Amino acid sequence: MGRPPPGRGGAGDTAVGYARAQAPTSYGLVFVFAVETVGVSFLLAPYPVAHLVMLPPGLYTVFLVLGLHAAAVTRPHVVGPGGVRVRHRAPLDLRIPLELIARVAVDVRFPDANRSEDGVLDVAVASQTSLTLTLVRPVTAVSLWGERRRVRTVRCHADDPRAAVAAIRALLPAVQ
Repeated sequence: MGRPPPGRGGAGDTAVGYARAQAPTSYGLVFVFAVETVGVSFLLAPYPVAHLVMLPPGLYTVFLVLGLHAAAVTRPHVVGPGGVRVRHRAPLDLRIPLELIARVAVDVRFPDANRSEDGVLDVAVASQTSLTLTLVRPVTAVSLWGERRRVRTVRCHADDPRAAVAAIRALLPAVQ
């Protein structure tokens, strides 16, 4: 049978994608940065040293945006018997045991990135969240840089929030 694809969880797990909302922006940026890199290369062709200095940052920017989008595609949220994993590319991988979930709902919001509510973790994609998990007791979310935060409510984005809610609710009665 083989192993599941990397980042998708194990047997009985459901991948919940969140990258669809950011795809148009990501591909638009890749196009703009590629055109810019080619344009700068043409402009600097008579100046080989300047051309060699400017080409790597231009290519790096194109590949960086592609890599960020690829990370979102290959590291989806995961719902399974072991709980819910809320992920956001590499910086966040929060595991929530099923017994800690009091309520799950489709809840479209546009959180203010400059203001965070106490005890709430907003994992927005394209400036929106569409799924809210209310927890029985707080869990600790650890960022890539080691910043720790105690949260009782987790809001994240899902490409299909209704399917995500159904998958989570299907597992909740087995716990309660």
